[in-house]
Amino acid sequence: MIVNKGVIAVVNAIETGSRIRIMDAIRGFSLLGILIANMLIFQYGIYGKEEMQHFNPTRLDHVMHHGLQIIVEGSFMPIFMFLFGYSLVKLRESLVAKGHKPAGPFIRRFLMLMGLGLLHSIFLWEGDILLAYGLAGFCLLLFVKRTPRTLVIWGIILSVLMAGISYGSEQKEPKAEQRMQAYVEKSITVNGEGTYKEIMDFRQKEDPLDLPEALLFFVLLLMPLILLPMFLLGIAAAKKQWFHNPKRERRKYSWAMAIFLPIGLATKSAAVLLPEGKWNLLLLTAGGPLLALGYIFGLALLLSYLSKSSKIIMAFEAVGRMSMTNYLMQTVISTTIFYGYGLGWFGKIGVLNGLLLALLIYALQAVVSSWVLRRFKNGPFERLLRMWTYWSFSGKTRSGRKLSDTPGVNTGA
Repeated sequence: MIVNKGVIAVVNAIETGSRIRIMDAIRGFSLLGILIANMLIFQYGIYGKEEMQHFNPTRLDHVMHHGLQIIVEGSFMPIFMFLFGYSLVKLRESLVAKGHKPAGPFIRRFLMLMGLGLLHSIFLWEGDILLAYGLAGFCLLLFVKRTPRTLVIWGIILSVLMAGISYGSEQKEPKAEQRMQAYVEKSITVNGEGTYKEIMDFRQKEDPLDLPEALLFFVLLLMPLILLPMFLLGIAAAKKQWFHNPKRERRKYSWAMAIFLPIGLATKSAAVLLPEGKWNLLLLTAGGPLLALGYIFGLALLLSYLSKSSKIIMAFEAVGRMSMTNYLMQTVISTTIFYGYGLGWFGKIGVLNGLLLALLIYALQAVVSSWVLRRFKNGPFERLLRMWTYWSFSGKTRSGRKLSDTPGVNTGA
C-alpha cells in the first residue's frame, strides 16, 4: 500500500482526529483577548470603563487603558464571530454528508445560545454576547449556501453601512453626560458593596442612556446586522478552506497579516488617541474588525510553524475546545471577585492588576480544560449544546458519530 507521506505529515500537524486544530487554537487565543477586554467591564462596568475619572485612575491606568483599547478591545470578539461562521459551514457539511437536514439542528442550536445568553445577562452580567450570537445565527441561515464571493460582497456592504450609521453618532448632550456620571457613581457603590439581588436589580432597572423601549427593541434587532460581516467572512473562509492546510497557505497569511494588522492598529490608534470629532466611532467600528483579521492571519501563520506537540497550541486548543464553558466561567469567577457578594474589588485594583488577573484566570482555565478533555472529551456546556443540537442524550447523530468528531464545530459561543 502506497501512502503519501506529505499528506500524512500535514494531517498530523494540523488535526486531531478530524478536527482542525488551528481553529481550536485561534479560538482559544481569542478567549484570552475577550477576557482581557471584559476585565475592564468586570472592574469598572460597561459604561464606567469609559468614565475612568470616577475611579481616581493613575497615569499608569490611563496608559494601560489606552493600550488595551487599541490592541484588545473590539478586536477579539470579531475573531470569535469569524470562527462561529467557519464552524457553521463545517457543521452543515457534516450533517448533509450523513443525510440530515441542517435546519432543525441549526435552529435548536441558535435557540439554546439565545436562552443561555438571556440567562447570562439577567442573572450574572450585562456584557453577554451569546444572545446576539443566537439572533445572528438565524440571519446566517440566509447566507450559509451562498458563494464565497457573494458572502464577501455582503460583508463589505454591511460593514460600510454600519460604519456610516456610526458616523457622528457619539455626540453627547449635557443632560446625557450628567445622567451617565450619576449612573457610574451609583454603580461603584452598588456593584462594589451590594448584595446579589441589589446588583441584579441595578443591572436590569437602571439605564443611563434613558432610551425608550421601542428604541431598545430596534437596537436589539439591529445588533445581528452589526455583527454579521465577520460571520460572513468566516463562512467564506470555510468554503475556501483557508485553514485546512496552513503550511501551504503561509504566503497568503503573510500578505493578509501585513495588510490588515497595520491598518487596524493605525485606525484604532487614531480613534483612541484623538478622541474628539465625528470620526472617532467610525474609526473604532472599522478598525476593530480589520485588526481582528490581522490577528487571525498572523496567528494562523505563527501556528503553522509550531509542531503538533507544541505546548502553546495544546494550551490554546484546550481552552478553545471548551469555549462556551470557559466564557461563562470567566463571568462567574470575575463577578465573584469584583462584586459586593464576593470580594468586592470593583474599581479598586487598577488596569494593570486587572490584566495580570486575567492572565492568571486564563492560565488556570488552560490547565483545567486540558484535564477535563483528557477525561471527558467535552466541556459540560459543550456537551449540553451538542445534546440539544442533535436532540440526543448521547450527543450523537443518528448515524452514531459524535458531534465532537466533526471538524471545527466545538464553538460554544
